[in-house]
This record gives sequence, structure tokens and C-alpha cells, in this order.
Amino acid sequence: MRVDFSDDATLVDALRSGDETAFGWLLDRYHAPLRRTARMYVPTDALADDVVQETWVAVVRGIDGFEGRSSLKTWLYRIVMNQARTRGARESRTIPFSSAPGAFTDGAAPTFEPDRFRPADDRTGPDTGGRSLPRLDWEHQPESRLLGAETLALLDDAIRALPPAQREVVALRDVDGWTSAEVCHALGLSETNQRVLLHRGRAKVRSALESYFESSRSQ
Repeated sequence: MRVDFSDDATLVDALRSGDETAFGWLLDRYHAPLRRTARMYVPTDALADDVVQETWVAVVRGIDGFEGRSSLKTWLYRIVMNQARTRGARESRTIPFSSAPGAFTDGAAPTFEPDRFRPADDRTGPDTGGRSLPRLDWEHQPESRLLGAETLALLDDAIRALPPAQREVVALRDVDGWTSAEVCHALGLSETNQRVLLHRGRAKVRSALESYFESSRSQ
């Protein structure tokens, strides 16, 4: 009979009993996204592979101590982020913790450049209520261009270039598809702080993509 490993209690029990099928299911489901998360912190693919291997070793050694106060997924990501942060700090001599002093002021420049807002007395063009003016018509960009390898590589680079706290939130929300509540729980953030970090990070990524599309359009 097939076992439903999507149930945390069932999966944890199986892992504690040394069930290789359960561990294989866990690898298939989480290895790639954990590696992607690790790569956000370390400078090479090889280091990301090392971090993920260390994570799986930590899972095997620590599963008996898993208390179930969070989901198993959250526990896994906390392990890989802690491992990756430590390795990344060792490699770059920095400390990219969301809880570090200045995490919420790092990269807290204006979300959009001032020249993207209409002056109060500007009556040209549609009334936007002073809101920022769009630079690029995203809706009518060819799908092949939006999803092209070069665009996806630029997107990946733009996320990695974000300040650490913004990078964590954007990666979990927009790359791995986590909910707001899951991110807050995993990173120990309030809903307000999570929302601010997500907004700032998305704005920077969008700006990088706009600059890329505009420069390529003008060539």
C-alpha cells in the first residue's frame, strides 16, 4: 500500500524508523529547491551542493529531535538557510542574517526613482494621482522573451543582488511559492516587515528587468 508522505506526521515517523523510501521522497521533493535557496547565499554551484549535502546530513542526525512546532518544510529550509548563511559569511566575510542590525534599513532607498513620479502640477498624459509612471508595457511583451534563458538568468542575478533580508523574502515568496504566513514563521518576521521587504525587493528586481528590456529595445 502506498504511504502518503505528504502528511508530516507520517513522514517524520518513517524517517525516524530509517525508511529509505521516505527519505527518497524527501530528496525528490526538496533537493532542487533547497539547492536553489542555498545558491542565493554562496558564490558557486559547488558550494551550494556542499551546503545541501550538509543539510541532508543534519536532517538525518536531527530528525529524532524534530518537535513539530513548525512544518517539516519550514524546518528543512531553516537548516539549509543557516548552513548557507554560515558558509556564505565564511566565503565573503559578511553576515547576511535577516535579524542582523540594519537588516530593514539595508537597501532602504526610495523604491522608485523620483523621476518616475508626476509633479503635482503636471497635467500631461493620463491622471495617475501622482503615482509612478510605468516604463514598460509588460502585458504585451512576447512570452518567449519574458521566459528566455537570458531573461531568467538576469532575474536570478537580480534576486541574488538584493540586500540579504529582501533576497530571502523574495526568493521564498516568488521563487519557491511560499505563503506570507510561511515566510513570516520561517524567518521570524512580522507580517508588516515581511510585506515591506517583499515590496522593496520586488521593486528592485522589476527595475533591473525594466532596464534590461529598455536597453535591448533601444539597440
